[in-house]
Amino acid sequence: MKTKGKKALGALGEQVAAEYLQREGHSVLQRNWRGGHSEIDLVTLDRNGVHFVEVKSRTAPVEAAPEENVRAMKQKNITAAALKFLHQANLGGDKEIFFDVVAVVFDGERTEVKYFPQAWIPTYL
Repeated sequence: MKTKGKKALGALGEQVAAEYLQREGHSVLQRNWRGGHSEIDLVTLDRNGVHFVEVKSRTAPVEAAPEENVRAMKQKNITAAALKFLHQANLGGDKEIFFDVVAVVFDGERTEVKYFPQAWIPTYL
C-alpha cells in the first residue's frame, strides 16, 4: 500500500473506516466535520444512536496500537466538537451518543480494521 504522506494515509483510513461501518449498519452523516478547532472524522447513525468516530490510520509495522493514540485531550476535543454538532444537527428525538474509535493498519496488500465502540464515555458532557 503506497500513499503520499500522512494526510493521504488518513483520508484512505477514513474511507476504509466509513465503508466498514456502513457494512455494520451505520449511515454516514458527516465526514471531517469541523467544530471550532476540533474535527470529528466520522459522524454516523445506526439503530443504537449517533456515533462520533475517531479514525487512526497507520502503515505496518506499528510501534503502538493506533487506538492508543486517542488520549484524554483528544477525547475532550472531540466531545466538545460533538456538543457543537448536536446543537446544530436536527436529528429528531432523543438518541444515544457514542464515542468510538476505528483503527486501520495497512500492511502491504492487507488492511486490518479494528472497531472500538464506546471507546470512551465523557464525564463532562
